[in-house]
Amino acid sequence: MTETESSTMNRESAQTLVVHDKHDERHFGSVTTPLYQTSLFSFATYAEFDHAMESFTDQPVYSRGNNPTVQQLEQRLAQLQGGEKARCFASGMAAISTAVLSSVRQGDHIVCVNQVYGPARKLLEGFLTKMGIETTFVDGSSKQELQAAVRANTKLFYLESPTSLMMQLQDLKFCADLARSIGALTLIDNTWATPCLQNPFAYGIDLVVHSTSKFIGGHSDGIGGVIIGSAERIGQIDENEYLLLGGIMTPHTASLMMRGLRTLPLRMERFHESGLRVAGHLEGMPHVIKVHHPGLPSHPQHELAKAQMSGYGSLFAFELDLPVETVKRWADQLEYFRIGVSWGGYESLITVPSLPDGYESVTGVLVRMYIGLEDPQLLIGDIERAFKRLG
Repeated sequence: MTETESSTMNRESAQTLVVHDKHDERHFGSVTTPLYQTSLFSFATYAEFDHAMESFTDQPVYSRGNNPTVQQLEQRLAQLQGGEKARCFASGMAAISTAVLSSVRQGDHIVCVNQVYGPARKLLEGFLTKMGIETTFVDGSSKQELQAAVRANTKLFYLESPTSLMMQLQDLKFCADLARSIGALTLIDNTWATPCLQNPFAYGIDLVVHSTSKFIGGHSDGIGGVIIGSAERIGQIDENEYLLLGGIMTPHTASLMMRGLRTLPLRMERFHESGLRVAGHLEGMPHVIKVHHPGLPSHPQHELAKAQMSGYGSLFAFELDLPVETVKRWADQLEYFRIGVSWGGYESLITVPSLPDGYESVTGVLVRMYIGLEDPQLLIGDIERAFKRLG
């Protein structure tokens, strides 16, 4: 068994985990958990009520604390990612904000990769500064920069590997070992790889967050997030930030996310294959300077990607040596790609993003492309025809 296989659940086991449920007499043998669309739960006796209140976040009492529909999703996500416990939220940013706030306090310092998700960066360099928390942004691919950024008050390393714009990786074991050596925590946004393709816990990472709006939900019809970690860490979040901030996932959203989770391993196989196929074709096309996809041998961190992941998502970027307005007119010509943010659903998407700090290495116009579930050869033809229409 390779290191990648040992650190990530194999596809057969993952698919069985997300689809197999035991016969459930409580719900008349229903093959899906019913939607508990209720704000509260009542009790036959006060003794039962007192018992439930002793473990408010683990017993159905009030849906801001726990709900059986949400709880089923949390349990399945924790199992799939290899963590002990999970807590779901109303959005990926709600999960990120809660995870960060649970890890630092006034006077602390955070080390963060400089290509992190934009709203997360705004949280760290804007909102948290009002609380007396400083952040140093570094090139996440550089062990030297990560090490040099450490201060006496560093309490958290915020990682995103791969990043969702330039597909930059961090050496997860190195980061976890470095953080542990100074008594700091590690938090990673694992949305791009999903629990199917990367298990950060195998490398010593403390907390994992996902935007379930992306691959996990998979149908572009729900917004959500999740934090996964040890029972102790999630328990601390339960007692403090989770209940107080109130950014909970609704039962209806949880049912949509659970529906998507049932097919996640199968969809990730298709995304892996289609993404590599289109990205590889783009490498040979005129005007393409560089393709940023960790599954391609041309990616500078390809060997690290092979070591840390068992496969790849279908979101990637490439650079063109054309004026930005020409690139946008090319995007307008595409028939099978929609223009829009986000990713992880069934539909292929494209954007020409404006680049913030941390992307100085880009020499052309950057295009972010997401390959959905359409026929990849059809998408390749669409890309080529759009260029021809421009003359």
